[in-house]
Formats: sequence, C-alpha cells, structure tokens
Amino acid sequence: QVQLVESGGGLVQPGGSLRLSCSASEDIYKIYTMGWYRQTPGKQRELVASARSGGAVDYADSVKGRFTIARDIAKNEVYLQMSSLKTEDTAVYYCNAAPPGKLWGQGTQVTVSS
Repeated sequence: QVQLVESGGGLVQPGGSLRLSCSASEDIYKIYTMGWYRQTPGKQRELVASARSGGAVDYADSVKGRFTIARDIAKNEVYLQMSSLKTEDTAVYYCNAAPPGKLWGQGTQVTVSS
C-alpha cells in the first residue's frame, strides 16, 4: 500500500513560485499515472496535473503553462513546480495516483496572498 507525504507548501505572493514534493513509500513506477490534486474548503478535490510512467503529462486548463509536474522514479518522488502563482491557486495540495487510491497523505498548504 502506497503511503504519500507531501511537502513544500507555504505562503507566497502573487506571481511567485513554489516547488512541491511528494515522497512515495512504494515504488511509484508500479503506478501508471501519478497526479497532483488540490482542494479548497467547500469544493471537491480536483486533479491539476498528471504524469504517466512513459513521460506524457497533462494539466488542468487553469494551471497550464504555469505548473510543471515531474517524476523521479529512482527517488520514488513526484514534484510540482508552480510559477506565476495566483490567489486562486490557494489550496491544500495532495499527490496520489490518477485515478486516486483510497488513502491520501496529509497534503501541503499553499497560500498565495499579498
């Protein structure tokens, strides 16, 4: 069973950047697609970026051109580089398989505010 630990969140001004990291306890090459999700209070968790084991990536329209997902198979890690951050990017960010498994990590809070 995969355990996931997210890190790298924080407070950043609009236009700033952050890099999120996700450490997986199990070999993630066994998981075909890994994704980053985010959730704000009162809303459903949404998938914002995904990366297939073969290298193909996909992004939600709201983050396309600003976020970059990457996988390091050797380190069992998944990253999300976020640039040109907007206030609407404020959320708790999670990583998981896509589609997601039942267990989630604790997430990492990203707050974009001046």
